Amino acid sequence: MLSRTITNPERELKAAVQVPGDKSLSHRSLLFAAIAEGDSYVTGLGTGDDVASTVSAIRALGVRVDGNLVRSPGRAGWSQPREPIDCGNSGTTIRLLAGALATSSISVTLVGDESLSMRPMGRLVEPLRSLGGHIEVSERGTAPLHVGGASAPHAANFSIDVASAQVRSSFELAALASSGPSTIDSPGGFRDHTERWLEAAGRGSWSSDTMFRIDPGPLAPARYDVPGDPSSAAYLWALAAIQPGSEVLTPGISLNPGRLGFLEILGKMGAGIEAAVTGSVGGDPIGDVKVSGQALRGVDVGGDLVASALDELPLVAVIGVFAEGITQVSGAEELRVKESDRIDATTAMLRALDGGVEPSNDGFAVVGTGSLSGGTVDSRGDHRIAMAATVAALRADGPVEIFGAECAAVSWPDFYDTMESVW
Repeated sequence: MLSRTITNPERELKAAVQVPGDKSLSHRSLLFAAIAEGDSYVTGLGTGDDVASTVSAIRALGVRVDGNLVRSPGRAGWSQPREPIDCGNSGTTIRLLAGALATSSISVTLVGDESLSMRPMGRLVEPLRSLGGHIEVSERGTAPLHVGGASAPHAANFSIDVASAQVRSSFELAALASSGPSTIDSPGGFRDHTERWLEAAGRGSWSSDTMFRIDPGPLAPARYDVPGDPSSAAYLWALAAIQPGSEVLTPGISLNPGRLGFLEILGKMGAGIEAAVTGSVGGDPIGDVKVSGQALRGVDVGGDLVASALDELPLVAVIGVFAEGITQVSGAEELRVKESDRIDATTAMLRALDGGVEPSNDGFAVVGTGSLSGGTVDSRGDHRIAMAATVAALRADGPVEIFGAECAAVSWPDFYDTMESVW
């Protein structure tokens, strides 16, 4: 386990930064291209280990990935892997791939690293089995997953009780191979990338604000130009927001409404936000975002905002330190089953830097003291904790040592170099 020591540059941030390709859209572009028969082209893929896991997974199915070219025999022509497919640390890879495979004719075992092997997968079982798909999980409801070998996938109408884009997408990819139209419903607040892309491909439509209909059939080869990742840009936005006078521009970012919860939280806290749509990909808007630092105030974060900003909530805790009053996050119990227990990990991170934070079963409350001290933070192998700690370190009153800093490579290999080069 490697450590990295980060110090406050003690000056304002004034920068324009191109962040890596969106991780969520990178996974989806690769899987859409793998399901389609023929040559697709994907540009701007995310550079992290999670996306590399999806590339490796589809190659194991006989899909060629060569630069921007993704050449596939189509789902019906996928090869039977000789050994289990390793999904690394990527929850998106294993859950979406499970859906694509569950209603296929080949049988595959999906595994992951120690962290991924502890994350809940049981919520996939009923939705995929409702389509006639085949999936088995461990006794603990975790990986390894045994999927595929379905003989007669059929249509289904299913509703889940959590706003999970990964579960919805898994069902939707499985339903493409069913015998008739299917629907999936859930509470609101989910990221609707897959629905937008299926609609653009002529394979689905909205039945209501939350219910989506999937029309089965093949996907056509296509070109996917992956925009910048708002979850990566969030660390730069946060860094600018917590120091009045700072500003950062991030061009070419995904502006999917389900991904803008963190920007909405920043706006409620008083940061300056400018966003302009400049284009789209697969029905997803893209554009430029500028965030400027202003005096911040504490806010309550709950409801749909939690679902649309879930990955950024440890970062919200850091920002809360520099906001007047109390920042309260609730309804975020899903944080406890991520790469780490992010409620405990966030609490430990701030307390290690003398921040005022109190955890709850489903969130935390942060007191806006206005400053953090130097100290030592354990990332717990969670890239979101390591990256949030980096933002804290760049505004702390002393050096901050982050243990397990290398885990940031899961989503952004050049993260530390970028964060230290923008001054």
